Amino acid sequence: MLACPICNEPLNAVDNGVLCPAGHRFDRARQGYLNLLPVQHKNSRDPGDNQAMVEARRDFLNAGHYAPVARRLAELAAERAPGRWLDIGCGEGYYTAQIADALPHADGYALDISREAVKRACKRNPQLTWLIASMARVPLADGCCQFLASVFSPLDWQEAKRLLSPGGGLMKVGPTSGHLMELRERLYDEVREYTDDKHLALVPAGMALDHSETLEFKLTLDSSQDRANLLAMTPHGWRASAERRASVIEQAAPFEVTVSMRYDYFVLQ
Repeated sequence: MLACPICNEPLNAVDNGVLCPAGHRFDRARQGYLNLLPVQHKNSRDPGDNQAMVEARRDFLNAGHYAPVARRLAELAAERAPGRWLDIGCGEGYYTAQIADALPHADGYALDISREAVKRACKRNPQLTWLIASMARVPLADGCCQFLASVFSPLDWQEAKRLLSPGGGLMKVGPTSGHLMELRERLYDEVREYTDDKHLALVPAGMALDHSETLEFKLTLDSSQDRANLLAMTPHGWRASAERRASVIEQAAPFEVTVSMRYDYFVLQ
């Protein structure tokens, strides 16, 4: 199902990599992933999250703080029972691995533009096809997937539509306006408000909202390291002042925040 990111011809397995009919070859890295992000498609030397951000997210998620979020995503994926699926913007693979566990007989793919993220992600499940690739130029064939996941990730809606087979769908998971509200109130004098459904205006013709739900729970962060990791894996880690960040990280008492996620499932009609 892989397509050459340079000429869009099919990629076929050869030795320790893949090759298209035009001769463009991509070798598999020692960790097991394929780098299908040509230099001409990069906006910077090392696009995507850097090592510090990736490791902060990995440590925070591995501690189980967002386990209910991943568990519900896996349940929703299992209900739809796709034959082939893709996690677009997989990061370091925490959510991807749980989707894979819920779909043991499906053909799974995952991609992210960050090399540091994919290097760590592919250790979670070697059976998946892990890719460094652009979300705007996904190196997969048209109509090849029955299920797409996009968790806390930017999304190219037209690419998502191109990848889906008729009746397939996209599960988009993202924060509601109440997500981490207590943290935001500590970090900023004025908390920026936004509507939870603004992304609905971006849905292309031919795709329709089929299911929507919200998951909300309280999370208590006891350690300064957990609070530091949460800040480092969000935009608040660089938007907020150093003084405000330090006040959250170094406080003696446990810090309670609201986790609030929206799950929207869009079907290709």
